[in-house]
Amino acid sequence: MNFAGKVVIVTGASSGIGAATAVFLSKLGARLSLTGRNVENLEKVSKNCEKGTPTYVVPADLTKEADIEKIVKNTVDHYGQLDVLINNAGIIETGTIETTTLAQYDRLMQTNVRSIYYLTMLATPHLIKSKGNIVNISSVNGIRSFPGVLAYNVSKASVDQFTRCVALELAPKGVRVNCVNPGVILTELQKRGGLNDEQYKAFLERSKETHALGRPGNPDEVAATIAFLASNLASNITGASVPVDGGRHAMCPR
Repeated sequence: MNFAGKVVIVTGASSGIGAATAVFLSKLGARLSLTGRNVENLEKVSKNCEKGTPTYVVPADLTKEADIEKIVKNTVDHYGQLDVLINNAGIIETGTIETTTLAQYDRLMQTNVRSIYYLTMLATPHLIKSKGNIVNISSVNGIRSFPGVLAYNVSKASVDQFTRCVALELAPKGVRVNCVNPGVILTELQKRGGLNDEQYKAFLERSKETHALGRPGNPDEVAATIAFLASNLASNITGASVPVDGGRHAMCPR
């Protein structure tokens, strides 16, 4: 996997899977455009990247259209091209059909779906020019159904369908589009979604039973799959949803 000369945008690069992906790709020679809301964390991730690898930080809030426009414009202005778009940023919140408000639904859909739609729309002309590709970060929740996170499930199922549709539309133009579907990964996502320390500890313990491999995953394992899909090694793969979930998508408890 060689990304020498390739320009890669990574959204949500300030923590978790996005940060791990940035560091992973920097070791493969990628020229990175790192975006997220936490500027301090973005700078830390930039420093953790391979020395000598160009990194460019674009602070942005994906709920703001002007910020999304800034990500693509600033990246192309800075590097002169765009080869890979990694749509990683996302949020999770708990709630059922009885408790999820429309405001909560709108919040999840705006961050997890609408921002990806618009960023991809703006990046597409540049990716066609470079014969580049897109990797979206979805979730096992996009493949399987889980109670208690209704709006999140709907948003991630949308990302999977979006991936397949755009893959078919851009395939004739030489642009591949895929997504990865992580299971429980050791990041701060669930805590930011509302779990306290005790709940999170129980959640991770439960993951030993809900994942066939008997454990949650780590961000580097997801980053490696993202890098593969974005690389020339995956040149005949498009429209795919690849689970990185310790087998959770295949499980049917009896």
